[in-house]
Amino acid sequence: MHSFFIILKAMGGIFMKRNTTKKLLAGLLSTVLLGTSIPLATVTAADTETGAIIYSSDFEDSSASLPFTGRGGVETISISTSQAHSGTSSMMISDRTKGWHGPQFLLDDVCESNKEYTVSAYAKAEWYNTIKLSMEYTDTAGERHYSNLASGISNGDWAEFSNIKFSFTDDVTNVYLYFECNDGSNLYIDDFTLSEAPIIPIQEDIASLKDVYSGYFKIGTAIMASNLASPSFMDLVEKHFNESITFGNELKPDYVLDQAASQAKGDNVNPQVNFAQADALLKYCAENKIPVRGHTLVWHSQTPDWFFKEGFSDDGDWVDKDTMLQRMENYIKNVMEGLATQYPDVEFYAWDVVNEAWTDEGVPRDKSSSKPGDPNSSAWVEIFGDNSFIEPAFEYARKYAPAGCKLYYNDFNEYMPSKTTAIYNMAMDLKEKGLIDGIGMQSHLDVGFPTASAYRKAIDKFASTGLDIQITELDITTSDTSETGLKNQAQLYSDIFDVYVDYADSISAVVIWGVTDDQSWRASRVPLLFDENFQAKPAFYSVIDDVEPKVTTTSTTGTTETTTTTTTEPIPFQLGDVNLDKFVDLTDIVLLQKYLVRKETLTAEQGVQADMNEDGIVNVVDLMKLKTRVFYAK
Repeated sequence: MHSFFIILKAMGGIFMKRNTTKKLLAGLLSTVLLGTSIPLATVTAADTETGAIIYSSDFEDSSASLPFTGRGGVETISISTSQAHSGTSSMMISDRTKGWHGPQFLLDDVCESNKEYTVSAYAKAEWYNTIKLSMEYTDTAGERHYSNLASGISNGDWAEFSNIKFSFTDDVTNVYLYFECNDGSNLYIDDFTLSEAPIIPIQEDIASLKDVYSGYFKIGTAIMASNLASPSFMDLVEKHFNESITFGNELKPDYVLDQAASQAKGDNVNPQVNFAQADALLKYCAENKIPVRGHTLVWHSQTPDWFFKEGFSDDGDWVDKDTMLQRMENYIKNVMEGLATQYPDVEFYAWDVVNEAWTDEGVPRDKSSSKPGDPNSSAWVEIFGDNSFIEPAFEYARKYAPAGCKLYYNDFNEYMPSKTTAIYNMAMDLKEKGLIDGIGMQSHLDVGFPTASAYRKAIDKFASTGLDIQITELDITTSDTSETGLKNQAQLYSDIFDVYVDYADSISAVVIWGVTDDQSWRASRVPLLFDENFQAKPAFYSVIDDVEPKVTTTSTTGTTETTTTTTTEPIPFQLGDVNLDKFVDLTDIVLLQKYLVRKETLTAEQGVQADMNEDGIVNVVDLMKLKTRVFYAK
């Protein structure tokens, strides 16, 4: 639910059951700028390995024109021999007086909208510094937006930025890549390359996550408008996650609220909304008939202070409670009616009405502006004095939400005992008044905390309310990206999904918060099921492993018929029959694993059968494909 940008039965139904005994799949290894001509690399078509280079420089030619300007207008940009990552020189940015002063590269004239690119570079500060690679763009309302793409630490050495992905939509202008660091010291950039992102095909021969759990609950994910530019990214979405989409940022208050329009025609009580930044995503979901989780209406974070101030002004006084109630109702009304009018083909099946109102201690947040530096403060509490704004928020949402749309309270660290109790008590009160349909558990977890058993306790408590549960923002981080670390991550994912299966009668959706690790808001700790190359990680295989056959139960007048489809025999495929016994089964996996670790040899004929992708080489890729065939083709 945190910000992320550019760059997730019984009678009469279907059910299936995961075995609680895990068998983790071991062995997976897993042009013109501001009127100045600049030298651009010859553009060639992107392929599956490399993308076309747009611009590249090692800054060895002191006479070359540079496509960089200073963000502050005071910087001096030159080629210097005092520092170099490669060769003898680099680009030096001197005369910086503020941290944000630095080099910027205008993208509008050299990159296309709705297309994915990568940037690579090395950056160095004169002493210990955090260096950031970021993006700036201006929206249709003339407002500037900023997003950090990647960060690196320079402690007198070079920080690497490798193949950082980004894109931008066709409704923005003045799009810049830029570097900045903490202070005004000299900054050095070397080996800078801007390229089209390579086209990497997804794995089509693995099971679809949504199909595996079709008898349990919806499987969804969270995406951003920028992700639409990546064909492979969207292929993954369509294969695994097209039952539910949450917009990462584009429907949050700071993306939807229009300050200028509110000041012009809001009469101090009627905040105006604009869906320009969500437009591309809304059209995508409409065209592909993908249901949407609305996220989010009432939230202390990513809601601008002017929304709570007199005259919708940044420096106005705080409004009183009655005025804020009017604003809240009109805001919710304008969002619901605006979406219904402008995007009638989009199905909003759920909305997060209130988000993160309780602290981990189970008490309301502090009074004050909702500033990033003070995460426990809330402008809503500043106005209302406590969490009494929650009930009217649900009242207004119930009044204006489309028919069939369920309303949720959503929060993180929902497994902390005091917070669990606070959410439970609030939910029971709202349920008694007919205002709430469910509880959203964000579930931003880590391999170190919480345990699956502690997490289960929270789900059990929420299930006892009789309300629906949705897992709204699941990810599991690990700081250990070794093979062992990824196995531990896979095990916890597996254990957590076992909990979901056990409570499938209470859980209607599981939404993974993102698709690939590199696009996650927790990217440095690889929290998702797919890596930056769109390949399934051990965590993916762990949550689709050990699926028993579906059992279909149908009821007719006077009789009940149960049909069970069970596959107990090996799969009679020829390719993959490594031991040449005319069947493809676990014994073939064992033999291939032993061959890959040099404990067995294969005959020429066995080698042909082991070459699952028929590329003439037998390696771990073939093992992965063989496991997929054995475990999931059934």
